[in-house]
Amino acid sequence: MDLRKLKTLIDLVSESGISELEITEGDGKVKIVKHPVPLAATAMPGLAPSAYSLAPQAPVEGAQGGAQQPAPPAAAPSAPAAPAGHVVKSPMVGTFYRAAQPGADPFVSVGSVVKEGDTLCLIEAMKLLNEIEADKSGTVKAVLVENGQPVEYGQPLFVIE
Repeated sequence: MDLRKLKTLIDLVSESGISELEITEGDGKVKIVKHPVPLAATAMPGLAPSAYSLAPQAPVEGAQGGAQQPAPPAAAPSAPAAPAGHVVKSPMVGTFYRAAQPGADPFVSVGSVVKEGDTLCLIEAMKLLNEIEADKSGTVKAVLVENGQPVEYGQPLFVIE
């Protein structure tokens, strides 16, 4: 296969939403696979991505012929428990902002009393600022995200009690 054609195919895979492309031409075969980049690597360029192992571990044959099971993985440290109450989650992926402008007072803080429909924060997605409103009246018990931090869909943002 021509090197220019191969480069064109690689560019096609990298710019599109497909993750794998396999082409057979004559007796030659080319398979191009795009591996996803972890979000942490794209959000924080100074950090190196972690290596992930997706292959299951096969049992190891022991000296006596019996299969030995690998030791169970160590339990991950538990995350601090969020205060009990109604959790307001992010409706989209974007960047979390507590205030309308840098240096301005935040929309809400811990202890703020909010009514349903009050603005809690902004999430910037695709250069648009989206107001996130309280879906319940109550008192803000916790702000779970730092200002300017990237957030994922469904990530907890606030706890209202």
